[in-house]
Amino acid sequence: MSVGITPPSFQWSFLLPKYWPVWIGAGLLYLLTWLPFSFILRLGNGVGWLLTKVAKKRVQVARRNLELCYPQWSNEQREIVLKKHLGRAGMAVFETAIGWWWPTWRIKKHFEIEGFEHAEAILKQGNGVFGLALHNMNLEFACRGLGYTHPSIAFYRKHNNPLMDYFQYHGRAQSNKYMIHKRNAKALLAAMDEGELCIYLPDQDYGRAQSAFVPFGGVEETATTTATLMFARRANCVPLMITSQYSKKGCKLKFYPPLRELADKEDNEALTELNQQILDIVNEQPESYLWMHKRFKTRPNEGDPSLY
Repeated sequence: MSVGITPPSFQWSFLLPKYWPVWIGAGLLYLLTWLPFSFILRLGNGVGWLLTKVAKKRVQVARRNLELCYPQWSNEQREIVLKKHLGRAGMAVFETAIGWWWPTWRIKKHFEIEGFEHAEAILKQGNGVFGLALHNMNLEFACRGLGYTHPSIAFYRKHNNPLMDYFQYHGRAQSNKYMIHKRNAKALLAAMDEGELCIYLPDQDYGRAQSAFVPFGGVEETATTTATLMFARRANCVPLMITSQYSKKGCKLKFYPPLRELADKEDNEALTELNQQILDIVNEQPESYLWMHKRFKTRPNEGDPSLY
């Protein structure tokens, strides 16, 4: 079995006054998530409106990303998506708490899964599933739900606050197998070689060193990590796309058909096709995507002007 990171344990120091703000915030969120789901949705929209007042820089990043990615859209169309996105971002605050603390019965009531037969067929063949997930706003909720269909393994980034790290790790581990340190590539390769379902997020800007610059939306040269291809080529696995979306029920996790030829193609060709796959899936529900991250921050050359 692959070795995951050691789960953080409870420390008596968490009761010291410096952690009280975290306890108060977490306690309030926990209580609010016991409200009816329809009411939580309204609270999420309220927090989204608040973001326009207290997180103006992030809102501007989201607006700029939409301009860069969808130059063919009218300004009015982009503003409509932005407004919906802020509501999703506000809801994500509650969905994080939902993913960590809701009881199993309530997760199952508001969660649905589509296309899991694609992953199931790969697993039955004795291969690992290299699940390429998108940074959608309700991913915490979706990953908790996935564990009740098939427990998964994912990279993990430790939280800077030890108490938040304790909450985060144990919340995410409730229904899934274990987590791997984000720099432990060998452990992820080993897990896929063992026929596990593993989650990896290939859609952020990880810097110039390990990136190729290929199109994404309206940006012809977008920093796109080449690590995706390294994993696909070295592990006994089959890659496929996964996305979390909003549904009438609450949250849907959607699996797409396998990308069996991805690893066989030249880097730029493979990553160009992958980015197009990502964009096609984003287009299904664009307001749900993480637009407040500077996706186009890294430019091909250090002296190139910033797109922001």
